[in-house]
Amino acid sequence: MSAVTPAPVPAEKSTLSASDWERAALDLIAEKGVSALAVEPLARRLGITKGSFYWHFSSRDELLEQALRRWELRDQENLARSLNDHRPADERLSEFILRTSRQSRSHAIHAALCAASDHPVVEPVVERITRRRLDHLARAFSELGMTGEQARHRARLTYTSYVGYLQLQTRGMAPESGSEEFEAYVRHAIEALLRRPNA
Repeated sequence: MSAVTPAPVPAEKSTLSASDWERAALDLIAEKGVSALAVEPLARRLGITKGSFYWHFSSRDELLEQALRRWELRDQENLARSLNDHRPADERLSEFILRTSRQSRSHAIHAALCAASDHPVVEPVVERITRRRLDHLARAFSELGMTGEQARHRARLTYTSYVGYLQLQTRGMAPESGSEEFEAYVRHAIEALLRRPNA
């Protein structure tokens, strides 16, 4: 009995992985927003036909879900690494603000998600990352001797400063990352946000 020769696997199935599509989707979201994410333009951007897409995803929304899951996991890992180590809280918070100020791709993705926060796939992601970030910040501020209420207020102030600055940047109304003015702003923000109440 002769063995059955398996049918050849179409080349595009193995050309790009699901991870490749997810990373490309996040790049497109960072540049043009959630509404710009579509299969055909993304395939053209990757230099491949859209048939490759359907080896990995059943729909555009499934790609969006998987891409945002990837981004959220990375955000969670970075947050834990920044705020959960054994250094004093003021050092951790300073480093967190400093590191966050330099993550331009992540900023662009976050700003795009906030702009599309009414999208049914995007909304729960924005809610989870916001809650997680606020909780981590509040715990760190409480270690500086703040009461629970003070720590929660300072966490909200820190986070709204971040989100507000992103909005100004998207409108060209804030110093560009890496400029002297931007670095001076970040230093000022660290000093102001880490100041103890009534200090």
